[in-house]
Amino acid sequence: MKPISGRNENHSVLNADTFDKRRFKEIYNMSQGLQKLSIDGELPEFEPLLGDIWASLYKMKPELTEDEVPDDLQVNKSFMEKIMNDDSFENYRKFTRLDDISSAIGTVKFGEKTNEWLIEQKERDESLQKKMQRIQAMQRQLQKQEQQNGAGNGNGKLEEDLKSAMSDLDSQLQQTLQNNSHSFSQAMSQAMQETKQTKDSLKSLLGGTGAGSGDAELKKVPLRDQISLAEKIASNKQMKEIADWAGRFKQIARKKQKSKHSNSMERSGVTLGSDIERLLPMELGLYTHPITKNDFLRRFVEGQTMMYEQKGQEVLGKGPIILCLDQSGSMNKLDTQSKGFTLALMSIARKQRRDFCLILFSTRTQIIKYERGKMESSDMIKLAQTFLGGGTDFALPLDGALKVINESRFKQADLVFVTDGEDLVKDSFLETFNKKKKEKEFNVLSLLIGNNTKTVERFSDKIVNIKDFDDAGSFTAFEI
Repeated sequence: MKPISGRNENHSVLNADTFDKRRFKEIYNMSQGLQKLSIDGELPEFEPLLGDIWASLYKMKPELTEDEVPDDLQVNKSFMEKIMNDDSFENYRKFTRLDDISSAIGTVKFGEKTNEWLIEQKERDESLQKKMQRIQAMQRQLQKQEQQNGAGNGNGKLEEDLKSAMSDLDSQLQQTLQNNSHSFSQAMSQAMQETKQTKDSLKSLLGGTGAGSGDAELKKVPLRDQISLAEKIASNKQMKEIADWAGRFKQIARKKQKSKHSNSMERSGVTLGSDIERLLPMELGLYTHPITKNDFLRRFVEGQTMMYEQKGQEVLGKGPIILCLDQSGSMNKLDTQSKGFTLALMSIARKQRRDFCLILFSTRTQIIKYERGKMESSDMIKLAQTFLGGGTDFALPLDGALKVINESRFKQADLVFVTDGEDLVKDSFLETFNKKKKEKEFNVLSLLIGNNTKTVERFSDKIVNIKDFDDAGSFTAFEI
């Protein structure tokens, strides 16, 4: 329901200041989830309640106001008292305090659970149901009058009756909250659990292959895009699965890249910096001790911690990483796995500052280029929703890959070809492809789901047979 209109007084029951109200308004405008909740909410003042939930999660020191609260906001105050007096609330705030995305996700989740709890109580309690139905009827009547006469020109008596009914509802809800305290606490606990899960999924999708890079990568993404992607994850099972696979595959890719990096780099002394993977053991010891931890964190932030100096050749000036991904109909069962695998491979391209090209193929192709492996959240949603289907044609993606490699000013591209099918390719095409491969000095790694190697062995430098993307053999691709 929409809030009661025509009033100019403060709608918050917390110590929310001008900054808080402006910031929540900005987040509200970014979040489709909050906007939907404010309409679907069972209470007329549900939008102000969402603002107070956000402030309680985000603010440094949220407190219930000591000022007199209008009758129509007493229900909000009762809910906020219950939320903020919960034994676990301060623990929840360790995750959300001054954290834009966590508090925004948390507000949607707490709002959803509060509304669901309210609906459940209403269905159990006929008296509560009648009171809420009466309030909703009065609210609709008031809104109709305001539409006819203009905002703030509704029936004064009706407004007073509505406030009185809200006050009466608050008395009953306080009793309901007291009688069903455990179920409400459980609902809030579930809201926080889902908030953390959504944030973890967000980091899995946007993070790179570096240890702990999820939070750092997240800060580079505009908050509007973070909220949009988080809400998509929360409402779309497929996005959640892709995030889970991406998180797993990025962890494996990190280990593969670290091992490769160690083999190609030589320690040659000690220097100052903040590369966590190169820190001296004594620095890690200082971090674990409570007396020296803060000094370590200060020096780490300033890049003044001691770490191993290394000499060796970084991967620079190489051509693009190209993934030719089979999306024929038979690959549909591995769709979420394949997209998590794609995101992990893309994060390697981002770390190596190489362009990444995804060529989806069946009997047609879709070619998507990501400069230096960078991807917008809207691209991620689009990728999650894309599946070509149909038959298999090898020549189309190979020809597309050649064009991408020819456009690059660098040699030594890496082409990963993934398929579960087989196709006949003309000899003349394969001769041209292999001649170009030699000229541009690129390699082809084929991951073959199945055993029919007859055609892929004619254009591949290495073939690995795998059962699916979670097969250890597929991780060979993360060594590029």
